[in-house]
Amino acid sequence: MEILELAVPTMAYKEQVMAFKAEMLEYGSDFDGCNGLGEVETYEEWLDFRGREERKGWSPSHTYLTVRQSDGRVVGIVNYRPSPLSDFLLQYGGHIGYCIRPSERRKGYAKEQLRLTLEKCRAAGEERVLLTCDPDTASERAILANGGVLENEVADEPGLGKSGTIRRYWITL
Repeated sequence: MEILELAVPTMAYKEQVMAFKAEMLEYGSDFDGCNGLGEVETYEEWLDFRGREERKGWSPSHTYLTVRQSDGRVVGIVNYRPSPLSDFLLQYGGHIGYCIRPSERRKGYAKEQLRLTLEKCRAAGEERVLLTCDPDTASERAILANGGVLENEVADEPGLGKSGTIRRYWITL
């Protein structure tokens, strides 16, 4: 598999991230873990993470681009929300949200992206993290591959997924 790294979003990634957004829209993909990329018009607006989080009442987070080292292509975006989680995130969203661009799926990138993010969580002092997903998805397979242990299933009352059910997994660091 290709070597991936997590990078902090900067203006250098503007064209790639906007192409990422266009591809997600073209494929009708959800923007889970993209820290509001689907809701903004410009890259500059997206880079205002703290301002947008404060205006929307979201928990502070860290957003990273998942970059393939061989060619510098942005293949994914991941969002890590440190503890303590809000009540909403504790029930439905978890510590980490992530996505892989449609043209780069089925290559094991989600599993590796999550592994790299777990390293960031460990470095930040997290002892365990919560991840949530729809049942029987690539996201669930990535969580299980990284040691996820199912705690329970809850009704998807906010309508975040497609199945009507959210599976809640804990990964001990």
